[in-house]
This record gives sequence, structure tokens and C-alpha cells, in this order.
Amino acid sequence: MLSWGAASGRALRGAARAGVQPPPVRGLRASPRARSAMPSWVIDRYGRNDVLRFTRDMVFPTIHFPNEVIIKVHAASLNPIDLSMRSGYGATALNMKRDPLKIKSMDTEFPLTLGRDVSGVIMECGLSVSYFKPGDEVWAAIPPWKQGTLSEFVVASGNEVSFKPKCLSHTEAASLPYVGLTAWSAVNQVGGLNKSNCGGKRVLILGASGGVGTFAVQLLKAWGAHVTAVCSHDASTLMKKLGADDVIDYKSGNLQEQLKTLPLFDFILDNVGGSTEKWALDLLKKWSGATYVTLVTPFLINMDKLGVADGMLQTGVTVGSKTVKIQPVIDQVFSFSEVPKAFLKLEGGHARGKTVIDVISEK
Repeated sequence: MLSWGAASGRALRGAARAGVQPPPVRGLRASPRARSAMPSWVIDRYGRNDVLRFTRDMVFPTIHFPNEVIIKVHAASLNPIDLSMRSGYGATALNMKRDPLKIKSMDTEFPLTLGRDVSGVIMECGLSVSYFKPGDEVWAAIPPWKQGTLSEFVVASGNEVSFKPKCLSHTEAASLPYVGLTAWSAVNQVGGLNKSNCGGKRVLILGASGGVGTFAVQLLKAWGAHVTAVCSHDASTLMKKLGADDVIDYKSGNLQEQLKTLPLFDFILDNVGGSTEKWALDLLKKWSGATYVTLVTPFLINMDKLGVADGMLQTGVTVGSKTVKIQPVIDQVFSFSEVPKAFLKLEGGHARGKTVIDVISEK
């Protein structure tokens, strides 16, 4: 996961406490840096949807490390992890990640901005950033211990950021980073599958119509796997369009019994959890290295195990290239003023892809 050397971290923090001014930052833009506040959606406590609050006075992000950049957010998107974080799940562990040495004088993470995905434009670069410059269009997945993307600007480490594919709009691009990293990490890092060994492998995806599922279906089909997708009947057309070989409607009968009639699987990706975790292992091929990966419980363990925030998008899947063609699947786009509605949409379940926020369409 992302970490900084103890010596360098202590030196920077010590300098800050001593009142030493940081060195000037390359790529400084006078207009945004003259500001001290920005519009943002924040929470001041954990709870249900009513804890979301719009403010124009969120602290403007600051570059603290030489490999960081500030991004002007054009679009963001929501993931199930945002619902979990809004409710406070994993708060203790995330606070430890935010401040492992207990240096901060205030023992609170609030006000907290949610949102992991961003597509936007580089506004400012740290001293050691040589591969981006102000004006570059980029996308990123921001780790959950950092301030999120439901704001006008966000700060990110350089290894969390990649150039946005030119073939994608900001709205399309914002739908992909977090689910792309999650799917690729689960399939490749944990499942051991890649384009060289995936041909003919039988793969089962439970909860295939959501953000991670729609990405995983396309990735595995591009690698030559035989993909069985489990979703509701009204998502079956989408699954076929994305390339799934078999589509199982979990509402049409006992799902476990339906799947038992099929040949065993080499890999199972579970985006549903619950009762499926009890019987899914019986659907794997025996003594063959077959793997079952759940992305549901608990998300923090998976976050660390999968290295979701480790910048794998730069070395893993080339979206929109000749290597792997991934089609963004967007369920609905909301304006920046409709963030609470977007959370309710995600919370309602039955997603057909991603819930996206168009941040710059209105202030």
C-alpha cells in the first residue's frame, strides 16, 4: 500500500511543527492557490444519508509531499465503499492510516469528503512530479484514508494518477478507476489470472451487473475466459452485450441449485456476499488451484489484500487501447447538487454499472 519512509515523514512533519516553510511548488497556478476554500460535499458525523452536507468552505487541498498533484475535479463516481464509510464502517482503521503516529492535535477526521474516483485536470504539481504538468487530463482512484473526490479539487499522489484515455469523456472515465483497480486486483493479484493463462478458464461472477462486475466481465472475456454472469433478468441483455457466455437470473429459482447443474469453475468473483459465501466454494474445481474471491466482507481487509490504491491501473489494464477494450457502463449521471440523490440511488441496489457525479456542470 502507499506509504512513506519513516525518516522522510518525520522530517517533513518536524519541519511543519517548527514553522519551516515548505519549498516552492512547481506548476503553481495563481488563481486556484489564491483561494483558501472550495465547494465540497462533506460529512461531520457518521450515519445515514442525512449526514451529507454541502459547503463552500471546505479547506483548499495543499501539496504536502513532492510527488503529489492537485486535480480539478470534472467528474467523480460512487462505490459501495462510500456507503460503508458514510456509515462509519472501518473508521478506526482508516484513522490509523491517516495519522499512524498520532501527530494531529485534533482527534477527528471531520469534515470528511467521500468519493474515490476522479477524472479531471492537473492544476498543480509537487517538486518531484516530472511526468504530469498543469493542464494534463488525468484520472485516479483516491485511497479511502484520504479526502475524497466529491469536491472542486482533490490532492493525489503521483502513483495514484494516470493520463485519462483520450477516447473517454470525463464522465465516462470517472466510472472506471476504482472498480477497474478492484476487479483487476482480484482477478490478477489474488486469482492469478492474466491474458496468457486465462484462455478457456471457467469463471463465475456473482453480482455481475454492478461496477466491479461489468468491468470484470469485459476484462475476463478479453483474456479469453468462459464467463458465467449472475444478475437479475433485466440486466441479462447488458451482460450479453458485454460478452458473458452464460447469464443466470438469480430470481428465476434457487441460485445454488441452478449453478450446480453447470460444470465446475476455475475462478469465482463474488460481489454479493451473504449466503453465497457459504456454498460458492462447492462450485470450484477440486485440487486445481481454483480460487474464490469475495469483495464484500470486510472491505478493509480486501482493500489491503488487493492493494486497490497501489496504482495498478498504470501497469495492469490499458483501458481503451488495443490491449483490452473496456466499455464504461454508467447507470445514471447526477449533477454536483444531487450528490445525496446519487447516494440513495447506489444504496437502493440493483445497479447497472456506475453512479457518476458531473462536478463541473453546475456549482
